[in-house]
Amino acid sequence: MTTVIPSFAHTGLAPALLTALTAQGITEPFPIQTATLPDSLAGRDVLGRGRTGSGKTLAFGLPLLSRTAGRKARPGRPLALVLVPTRELAQQVTTALSPYARAVGLRCATVVGGLSLQRQADALRAGAEVVVATPGRLHDLINRGDARLDQVEITVLDEADQMADMGFLPQVTKLLEQVAPQGQRMLFSATLDGGVDRLVRRFLSNPVTHSVDPGTATVTAMTHHVLHVDALDKPDALTRIAAREGRTILFMGTKHRADRLARQLLSKGVRAAALHGGKSQPQRTRILEQFRNGQVTALVATDVAARGIHVDGLDMVVNVDPPTEAKDYLHRGGRTARAGESGSVVTLVLPEQRRDVSRLMATAGIRPESVQVRLGDGALARVTGAREPSGVPVTIVAPPAPASRARTSGGASTDGGARPAHRASGRSRRPRRPRTV
Repeated sequence: MTTVIPSFAHTGLAPALLTALTAQGITEPFPIQTATLPDSLAGRDVLGRGRTGSGKTLAFGLPLLSRTAGRKARPGRPLALVLVPTRELAQQVTTALSPYARAVGLRCATVVGGLSLQRQADALRAGAEVVVATPGRLHDLINRGDARLDQVEITVLDEADQMADMGFLPQVTKLLEQVAPQGQRMLFSATLDGGVDRLVRRFLSNPVTHSVDPGTATVTAMTHHVLHVDALDKPDALTRIAAREGRTILFMGTKHRADRLARQLLSKGVRAAALHGGKSQPQRTRILEQFRNGQVTALVATDVAARGIHVDGLDMVVNVDPPTEAKDYLHRGGRTARAGESGSVVTLVLPEQRRDVSRLMATAGIRPESVQVRLGDGALARVTGAREPSGVPVTIVAPPAPASRARTSGGASTDGGARPAHRASGRSRRPRRPRTV
C-alpha cells in the first residue's frame, strides 16, 4: 500500500522546491502528483498514467530535481534524463522545470532536432545536470562524443506511447541501455500501449503503477460535440468556427491540407497559421508564440501539435479531419481543459464518416453531444460560438526562413537524426510513414 499525500508540504521535497512552488502559485498537488510522489521520491520505479494536462510534468520533474539537488555534473555527463517524442514537448518540459531547477542549483539542457547541434553540445559540455531530449538528436550527440549517459541515475520517459507510435522504440532502447543500470526509471503517459509494455518489462524494476483518471476518462470540465455537416456546408461552417472569439486549434490530417486551410482562412479575414512537421523549428516556435500572444487566433495543425503544446486559455479544439485512433482524439482534445480549466472538443463529421467516428468515440469512452448543423440555423453558433468572418484578407508576419542544413545541425539532418527506421508498436498494422520531430 502506497502513501497518498494531501499537500506538497507533506512530500519531503527539498525546501527550495517548496518555496519555488509557492512562488509559482502552486500549493496543492494534482491527483497524479499526489499518487506518485511518495514512490518517486523514495527512488522506486514508477509507471504513471494520467490524461494529458493532468500534471505529469511536475509529477516526475519534482522528484527528479529533488533527488538530484546538490550534485554537479561533469562535462557531457548528465545526471538525469527526460526523453520525449517531440521538440515542442521537450521545450515545454524544460520551461516547466527550469524555475525549480534554478531553485536547487541545477542546470537544464534541451536537446532536440532542428536547432543548432553545436550549441546543444556546448550546453552539455558546460555541465548540465538535467537533459530533456528527443531520441534522435541525443543519439547524434552521443555518436559525436559530446555526451555519455553512464552517470544518468534518473531516467524519465514522457509520452512513451507516442514514441512507440512514431517508431522511436529502437532508439529509446539503445539509450536506456546506456544509463546507469541500477538507476531509477519513471514512465509517464496518457495511454500505455504500443510497444511500451516491452520497455516496462525490460527496464523497470518492480514498478509501482498509478493510474489517475482510469481508462480513457477525460476531465469533467471538457465537453465533446459531434457536428454532422454536409460536404457543401463544411467549408463555410469551418470558416465561421475559426472566426469565433478566442483561440482555437483546428486539426487536419496532412500538412498540405493544413497549409491550404490556413491560406483560405487568411483570405476570409481570420488570423490563422499552419503548424506541422514540415516547418523548421524556428518557424514552429515563432508560430506558437504568435498563437500565445493573440496575433494568431486559429492554429491549423497536424498531430505534431497534439503532444506537448500548452497554451493558457485555449477553450476549443476542432477536429476538421477526425482522427483514426481513440488515443489521437484524446491527445488532440488534451490541448484544452488543462489543469482544471474548461474546454470543448468539436468534431466535424461528414455523412460517410459517421460510422467510423461513432466507433472512435465508443473506443475513447466519450459520449458526445451530436448535432446536425446547417448554415444559418443557430446550432453552429450555439455549440461553437461561430460567427461571420470580416471578409477582409489579413496578413500574418511570416516566421523566419529555415536555416541552411549545415548551419542548423552541423551537417546532421534537420530533425536531429530522429527519423526512425521503422515503426515498433507491437501491433500488426501497416507501418506509418515516420514523422519528423
